[in-house]
Amino acid sequence: MAITNTWSIDKLDRITADGYVHTAHFTLLTEDTPYKAAVSGKIDLDKPDTLVPYSDLTEELVVEWVKTKLNSPEVNTSTSQLEEGLAVNIAEQKAPTRASGVPW
Repeated sequence: MAITNTWSIDKLDRITADGYVHTAHFTLLTEDTPYKAAVSGKIDLDKPDTLVPYSDLTEELVVEWVKTKLNSPEVNTSTSQLEEGLAVNIAEQKAPTRASGVPW
């Protein structure tokens, strides 16, 4: 089975007066059944010139905002770095290079 990456939005922080979503809390889940790895984070979003009404937001739209912000020069990571890091984690789960315990 191939590795799949699933982005989700866990929570949004907003200004109630105008609905401006200033922070998105997200999770990236990487799976290669039965192996799983995930990372969660939050990202501050820039205020756009035109706000999308809060009630019209979709998870897909906010995920795109998160990915765009992560891939911007002002952020120290990118979507590909997160996805590649989790792929390395999956590879380690499949074929461990380290172990702990005792032989008896």
